[in-house]
Amino acid sequence: MKKIAIINGHPHKDSFNFGIAEAYKTGALETGAEIKEIVIRDLHFNPNLQFGYQKRMELEPDLMNAGEIIQWADHLVWIHPVWWGGFPALMKGFIDRLFLPGMAYKFRENSVWWDKLLKGKTAHIITTLDQPGWYYRLFFGRPSVNQLKKSILEYCGVKPVKLTYIGIIRNSKDEQRIQWLKKVKELGKRQK
Repeated sequence: MKKIAIINGHPHKDSFNFGIAEAYKTGALETGAEIKEIVIRDLHFNPNLQFGYQKRMELEPDLMNAGEIIQWADHLVWIHPVWWGGFPALMKGFIDRLFLPGMAYKFRENSVWWDKLLKGKTAHIITTLDQPGWYYRLFFGRPSVNQLKKSILEYCGVKPVKLTYIGIIRNSKDEQRIQWLKKVKELGKRQK
């Protein structure tokens, strides 16, 4: 039985991203997967890494719990919108505060290399766009994907990291949204 953490990075509870998270969860539960959710908007924490890496900030209880869920999971499903080419500020703050040395990676003494502490986990990024996915990739270089997939998840050992674009969200009709939710439910069933 696969252990899946669904991490929702959208700050608005009435967004389509919450429907996407629910569709993935429904599909995964149908196959007997165990699910835990992290809804970043509901966590109480300071998203500002105010001292950089010079001084350690104590983790708030919600961040400690989120860290335990990430450690527990075999598969991480990240759901977020693309805003200005990246992900929402609150999600970035969540990552800044939680993906720290000792939790997600560890620098080796007297070396430029590091240990990847999330090795053995897989991930899937499901992101919503107001442009076609091919356009985001071709003309903008998909900065949110590069940051989350390469600079964060793979840096910490998570591989493979799959990607699904959902969009164009703006002006989409109910029929299209229903089809997207069916697609995401199938992803949940396949736990990819």
